[in-house]
Amino acid sequence: MCLAIPVRVISVEGNDAEVEIAGVKRWSNITFTPEVKPGDYVLLHAGYAIGTVDEKEAEETLKLLEEIATSCEIH
Repeated sequence: MCLAIPVRVISVEGNDAEVEIAGVKRWSNITFTPEVKPGDYVLLHAGYAIGTVDEKEAEETLKLLEEIATSCEIH
C-alpha cells in the first residue's frame, strides 16, 4: 500500500521544491508536477510530488490524518 501526504509548497528551484507539513520543511522532486508554485499543495510520496490537490481537500486530508494519529496514541 502506498500513501501520499498533502504538503504545501514553500519555494521552487528547478525540478525541486521546498515543501512543509506541520512545521517540518524538506525538499521534494517536482518533475511530475512542474506547474506547481509557492502556496500550492502537492501529494508527496517517497520524496516526489506525484500530483496536485486543492487547499480545501489538502486541509481535510491532513485533519483526518491527525485524527487517525491521535486515536492511535498509546496511553
